[in-house]
Amino acid sequence: MEPKSKSAAVVNAPKNKPQLLEEISSENRQRTITSDSELNRVLGGGIVPGSLILIGGEPGIGKSTLLLQIVLQTKGLKTLYVSGEESEQQLKMRADRIKSSNAEVFVYTETSVESIIQQVEQVKPHLLVIDSIQTLETALIESAAGSVSQIREATHVIQQYAKRHHLPVFIVGHITKEGTIAGPKLLEHMVDTVLQFEGDRNYNYRILRTIKNRFGSTAELGIYEMRGDGMRAVTNPSELLITQRDELVSGVAIGITMEGMRPFLIEVQALVSPAVYGTPQRSATGYDLRRLGMLLAVLDKRCGFRFGAKDVFLNIAGGLRVEDPAVDLAVVAALLSSYEDTAISNKYCFSGEVGLSGEIRAVNKVEQRISEAAKLGYEKVYISKYNQKISGSQSELAKVKTVAEFYKMLF
Repeated sequence: MEPKSKSAAVVNAPKNKPQLLEEISSENRQRTITSDSELNRVLGGGIVPGSLILIGGEPGIGKSTLLLQIVLQTKGLKTLYVSGEESEQQLKMRADRIKSSNAEVFVYTETSVESIIQQVEQVKPHLLVIDSIQTLETALIESAAGSVSQIREATHVIQQYAKRHHLPVFIVGHITKEGTIAGPKLLEHMVDTVLQFEGDRNYNYRILRTIKNRFGSTAELGIYEMRGDGMRAVTNPSELLITQRDELVSGVAIGITMEGMRPFLIEVQALVSPAVYGTPQRSATGYDLRRLGMLLAVLDKRCGFRFGAKDVFLNIAGGLRVEDPAVDLAVVAALLSSYEDTAISNKYCFSGEVGLSGEIRAVNKVEQRISEAAKLGYEKVYISKYNQKISGSQSELAKVKTVAEFYKMLF
């Protein structure tokens, strides 16, 4: 007679019974700290036992390289790396390129979920990596690998086993042309953590961003530099995002942005020139074009700068996309610098939100921003006068209340 739940039969899930909430132990299980400081940050302090971590990204962005590098470099982490896409020889070639070794990494090329569970029982790893979930299939479903039902059932079987045995699992997921993870949306609900690995092919850096995390913040990100021997964790993102120049040029300002609890400095570049073709052009790369239009309107209305007959181009250097309102002040500084054709000192940086009435509004976590600027050698930080109770800083603080006051002070 066929069991009622086929997937339950595969993992032999024991019968459970209700428990009083007060009687359940609240002690946290020890997280596994990997060799990758950026991954530890994004996960909220390490890998939680029994957690399912889904990592998605475009083809060729480096998902497999990142995971293989992590398990090779974390000594003492017994890992079963299951690949349904690459042969053992291909994985060995990738490992040789990374130039790291770990005697406790087992490689298994298989797509059957039942076979994978059997090997996990034999190897007894501390971590299971599945690359990728779209290649797996279970005998419980008669559809092809990669179908919605196969992905859902395969993930369910792995989830049940992982929770019972407190085995953390990394799952690689393909993404669609719209940028979402392929398969049912239910897949993202089933797992504990969803990470997005993204980057621009024209730049060497990659960003690991948290979309969902049951064990930590969803506002954190990790930054990597793509190299021939794998990924290098970037502990100081400003080194990638700020151009080193021998001489000062107009239209460049340094802004301080935050991602989660992490401040870093970015370079804002602006070019303001007379409109040649009659209709002024507005272009922004890495910044919201509508917000740029708003800032130009504020400068026109509150300060009398006539941007209406000029082309305006704005760029966040390094290919980064910024949505933090605190970058407004750096954008205004870059625009005014290009308008006046006057360079700003490379020892100045800016952090403030600009309102429609021309006021400079206070931003959150301003002390962390100022501290980061001081650490990187910036001598003067322009902030809002409405930011109160700022403790001692190594950098000079220039507090401004309005855009007009900011212009007079800066130039």
